[in-house]
Amino acid sequence: MSRSSSPTSSLNIYTAIEENRRKTALFIAVFVLLIGLIAFAVGIVLGLPVAPAGVVSLVLTAFALLLALWLYRASDRIVLGISEAREAKRQEHLELYRTVENISIAAGIPMPKVYIINDTAPNAFATGRDPAHASVAVTTGLLQKLSKLELEGVIAHEISHIRNFDTRLMVMVAVFVGFIAVLADVMLRYTWYGAGRRTRYKGKGEGSAGAVVLVLAIVALILAPIAAQVIQFAIARQREFLADASSALLTRYPAGLAGALEKITNDTEPLEVATKGTAHLYIANPIKGQESSMNNLFATHPPIKERVARLRAMASAA
Repeated sequence: MSRSSSPTSSLNIYTAIEENRRKTALFIAVFVLLIGLIAFAVGIVLGLPVAPAGVVSLVLTAFALLLALWLYRASDRIVLGISEAREAKRQEHLELYRTVENISIAAGIPMPKVYIINDTAPNAFATGRDPAHASVAVTTGLLQKLSKLELEGVIAHEISHIRNFDTRLMVMVAVFVGFIAVLADVMLRYTWYGAGRRTRYKGKGEGSAGAVVLVLAIVALILAPIAAQVIQFAIARQREFLADASSALLTRYPAGLAGALEKITNDTEPLEVATKGTAHLYIANPIKGQESSMNNLFATHPPIKERVARLRAMASAA
């Protein structure tokens, strides 16, 4: 839709929020179907008939969901530890505390814990399983290089991730992607070493049809991890758009976040504590110097120019 990508057009904030929620729901539905498909393929590779393979599919899908629910409870502590974040003291960072407090009140959620990352590269992220168990982390560089209105835009973006349960969603999606990748790898090794050969179908009356089903199952095992990562990236990009729109709704000043994104992107200093495993959490990609058309295709963040254009369009529509 042209009005969502053109910097000269106007974009209604509520329309942007609703559009991104619909797209994310669609991606999640596809993701669940993908998990069911690879679990079914596992049953076929193991030599099971179609009906028992379907049961295996249901069992493994349920296991993946339970695993995600169990792991996401500890994800915030792990991420904060990897990022070398320390809890901020109110007396030392009073303006930051007040900003987080005010935006939290506007969003209607409890105030999250506030953390500081001692790094001059400007960036921020939110984590936590729900609004009652959430944290916002910002770098010292962000506090030094952004104006008050730009800081409000960034904090509103991160608070929006918490309010929209993006922090929970992305942890669960990451677990699903890892589960699919490990399961596919194990089953492919199982197949290559002969345990899943076509001979498993002999004597079962399946003949060439059984062999075709087996080949299709192996193809699914090969393609599923790639498809899972593509869906993960697509979900992440949609949630970034949603958080941008939600931030504009909270602050009523989309230009603040737009200016912050431009400053963060134009800053060439890489964030030392960021890794490829945690990069998707930040408001903008913290890993610098790796931009390319291929990397952009598999990026977890939408292009900054597009995000800024949408925010400017929201400002013109206000």
